[in-house]
Amino acid sequence: MATRHRDGSVLIGAPFEQVFAYFDDHAQLASHMNESSWMMGGGRMVTVPDGRRGKAVGFRIRMSGTVFGMRLYLDEVDTLRTPPIEKAWETVGTPRLLVIGPYEMGFHVRPEAGGTRLYVFIDYDVPQKWFGKVLGWMFGGFYARWCVRQMLNGAARRFAAPGRRLAA
Repeated sequence: MATRHRDGSVLIGAPFEQVFAYFDDHAQLASHMNESSWMMGGGRMVTVPDGRRGKAVGFRIRMSGTVFGMRLYLDEVDTLRTPPIEKAWETVGTPRLLVIGPYEMGFHVRPEAGGTRLYVFIDYDVPQKWFGKVLGWMFGGFYARWCVRQMLNGAARRFAAPGRRLAA
Protein backbone atom coordinates (compact mmCIF):
# COMPACT_ATOMS: atom_id res chain seq x y z
CA MET A 1 0.00 0.00 0.00
CA ALA A 2 1.37 3.39 -1.03
CA THR A 3 2.31 5.80 1.73
CA ARG A 4 2.81 9.01 -0.24
CA HIS A 5 0.52 10.98 -2.54
CA ARG A 6 0.86 13.81 -5.06
CA ASP A 7 -1.82 15.21 -7.33
CA GLY A 8 -2.76 18.18 -9.43
CA SER A 9 -5.32 19.45 -11.87
CA VAL A 10 -5.63 21.80 -14.79
CA LEU A 11 -8.54 23.32 -16.69
CA ILE A 12 -8.29 22.51 -20.39
CA GLY A 13 -10.36 24.28 -23.06
CA ALA A 14 -11.48 21.12 -24.86
CA PRO A 15 -14.32 18.60 -24.55
CA PHE A 16 -13.68 15.92 -21.92
CA GLU A 17 -13.98 13.11 -24.49
CA GLN A 18 -11.02 14.58 -26.40
CA VAL A 19 -8.95 15.02 -23.25
CA PHE A 20 -9.66 11.42 -22.21
CA ALA A 21 -8.75 10.13 -25.68
CA TYR A 22 -5.43 12.00 -25.55
CA PHE A 23 -4.57 10.61 -22.10
CA ASP A 24 -5.84 7.13 -22.97
CA ASP A 25 -2.75 6.84 -25.19
CA HIS A 26 0.05 5.64 -22.90
CA ALA A 27 2.66 7.18 -25.19
CA GLN A 28 1.31 10.60 -24.13
CA LEU A 29 1.37 9.67 -20.45
CA ALA A 30 4.97 8.49 -20.49
CA SER A 31 6.39 11.05 -22.91
CA HIS A 32 8.15 12.99 -20.11
CA MET A 33 10.14 9.85 -19.24
CA ASN A 34 10.96 8.97 -22.84
CA GLU A 35 12.90 12.18 -23.46
CA SER A 36 16.28 13.06 -22.06
CA SER A 37 16.03 15.80 -19.43
CA TRP A 38 17.85 17.02 -16.35
CA MET A 39 15.23 15.28 -14.17
CA MET A 40 16.06 12.03 -15.96
CA GLY A 41 19.77 12.58 -15.31
CA GLY A 42 20.43 12.91 -19.01
CA GLY A 43 18.96 9.46 -19.61
CA ARG A 44 15.60 8.30 -20.84
CA MET A 45 13.27 5.35 -20.64
CA VAL A 46 12.08 3.19 -23.54
CA THR A 47 8.41 2.21 -23.44
CA VAL A 48 7.30 -1.19 -24.77
CA PRO A 49 3.50 -1.72 -24.69
CA ASP A 50 1.69 -5.00 -25.21
CA GLY A 51 -0.64 -5.46 -28.19
CA ARG A 52 -3.72 -3.87 -26.58
CA ARG A 53 -2.31 -0.32 -26.85
CA GLY A 54 -3.66 0.70 -23.44
CA LYS A 55 -7.29 0.26 -24.38
CA ALA A 56 -8.18 -2.48 -21.86
CA VAL A 57 -7.85 -3.30 -18.17
CA GLY A 58 -4.91 -5.67 -17.89
CA PHE A 59 -2.88 -3.79 -20.53
CA ARG A 60 0.83 -4.17 -19.70
CA ILE A 61 3.70 -1.89 -20.44
CA ARG A 62 7.40 -2.24 -19.74
CA MET A 63 9.80 0.63 -19.39
CA SER A 64 13.57 0.45 -19.15
CA GLY A 65 16.46 2.81 -19.53
CA THR A 66 19.08 4.76 -17.66
CA VAL A 67 18.82 7.64 -15.22
CA PHE A 68 22.03 9.23 -13.91
CA GLY A 69 23.84 6.30 -15.53
CA MET A 70 21.90 3.68 -13.54
CA ARG A 71 19.86 0.97 -15.31
CA LEU A 72 16.19 1.17 -14.31
CA TYR A 73 13.07 -0.77 -15.28
CA LEU A 74 9.44 -1.28 -14.36
CA ASP A 75 6.32 -3.13 -15.45
CA GLU A 76 2.89 -1.50 -15.27
CA VAL A 77 -0.62 -2.83 -15.71
CA ASP A 78 -3.86 -0.91 -16.24
CA THR A 79 -6.18 -1.54 -13.31
CA LEU A 80 -9.10 0.75 -14.16
CA ARG A 81 -10.45 2.12 -17.42
CA THR A 82 -13.84 3.82 -17.63
CA PRO A 83 -14.00 5.78 -20.91
CA PRO A 84 -14.33 8.71 -21.17
CA ILE A 85 -13.95 9.45 -17.46
CA GLU A 86 -11.01 7.76 -15.72
CA LYS A 87 -8.04 5.44 -15.97
CA ALA A 88 -5.52 4.05 -13.46
CA TRP A 89 -2.43 1.83 -13.62
CA GLU A 90 0.15 0.47 -11.20
CA THR A 91 3.53 -1.16 -11.10
CA VAL A 92 3.67 -4.93 -10.81
CA GLY A 93 6.53 -6.90 -9.36
CA THR A 94 9.42 -4.94 -7.90
CA PRO A 95 10.31 -1.92 -10.01
CA ARG A 96 13.92 -0.83 -10.13
CA LEU A 97 13.60 2.93 -9.81
CA LEU A 98 15.78 5.56 -8.20
CA VAL A 99 13.64 7.77 -5.94
CA ILE A 100 10.19 6.18 -5.93
CA GLY A 101 9.22 2.56 -5.50
CA PRO A 102 5.95 0.81 -6.36
CA TYR A 103 3.23 3.22 -7.39
CA GLU A 104 -0.29 3.65 -8.67
CA MET A 105 -1.11 6.51 -11.02
CA GLY A 106 -4.25 7.65 -12.68
CA PHE A 107 -6.37 10.46 -14.00
CA HIS A 108 -9.96 11.48 -14.37
CA VAL A 109 -11.69 14.15 -16.40
CA ARG A 110 -14.92 16.02 -15.82
CA PRO A 111 -16.75 18.75 -17.71
CA GLU A 112 -16.41 22.17 -16.15
CA ALA A 113 -17.35 25.68 -17.24
CA GLY A 114 -14.78 26.64 -19.84
CA GLY A 115 -13.74 23.10 -20.76
CA THR A 116 -12.54 20.04 -18.91
CA ARG A 117 -10.91 19.60 -15.51
CA LEU A 118 -8.08 17.06 -15.75
CA TYR A 119 -6.95 15.58 -12.43
CA VAL A 120 -3.77 13.44 -12.22
CA PHE A 121 -2.49 11.59 -9.15
CA ILE A 122 0.32 9.30 -8.02
CA ASP A 123 0.35 7.19 -4.85
CA TYR A 124 3.80 5.75 -4.21
CA ASP A 125 6.25 4.26 -1.76
CA VAL A 126 9.97 4.87 -1.52
CA PRO A 127 12.27 2.10 -2.82
CA GLN A 128 13.01 -0.71 -0.33
CA LYS A 129 16.82 -0.88 -0.55
CA TRP A 130 18.61 1.47 1.84
CA PHE A 131 20.18 3.72 -0.84
CA GLY A 132 16.89 4.10 -2.69
CA LYS A 133 15.04 4.62 0.57
CA VAL A 134 17.34 7.53 1.48
CA LEU A 135 16.98 9.05 -2.00
CA GLY A 136 13.22 8.48 -1.83
CA TRP A 137 12.89 10.30 1.46
CA MET A 138 14.97 13.18 0.07
CA PHE A 139 13.69 13.46 -3.52
CA GLY A 140 10.62 11.23 -4.00
CA GLY A 141 8.11 14.03 -3.42
CA PHE A 142 9.98 16.36 -5.74
CA TYR A 143 10.05 13.72 -8.51
CA ALA A 144 6.38 12.75 -8.04
CA ARG A 145 5.34 16.41 -8.23
CA TRP A 146 7.45 16.86 -11.40
CA CYS A 147 5.87 13.79 -12.98
CA VAL A 148 2.31 14.98 -12.28
CA ARG A 149 3.14 18.48 -13.57
CA GLN A 150 4.70 17.08 -16.75
CA MET A 151 1.53 15.14 -17.51
CA LEU A 152 -0.74 18.12 -16.78
CA ASN A 153 1.42 20.55 -18.75
CA GLY A 154 1.66 18.14 -21.70
CA ALA A 155 -2.14 17.97 -21.92
CA ALA A 156 -2.48 21.74 -21.51
CA ARG A 157 0.04 22.32 -24.33
CA ARG A 158 -1.74 19.82 -26.57
CA PHE A 159 -5.07 21.63 -26.26
CA ALA A 160 -3.84 25.23 -25.98
CA ALA A 161 -5.22 27.67 -28.51
CA PRO A 162 -2.56 28.78 -31.04
CA GLY A 163 -0.71 31.82 -29.74
CA ARG A 164 -2.01 31.35 -26.20
CA ARG A 165 0.74 31.44 -23.61
CA LEU A 166 0.64 28.82 -20.84
CA ALA A 167 1.42 29.65 -17.22
CA ALA A 168 4.66 28.16 -15.89
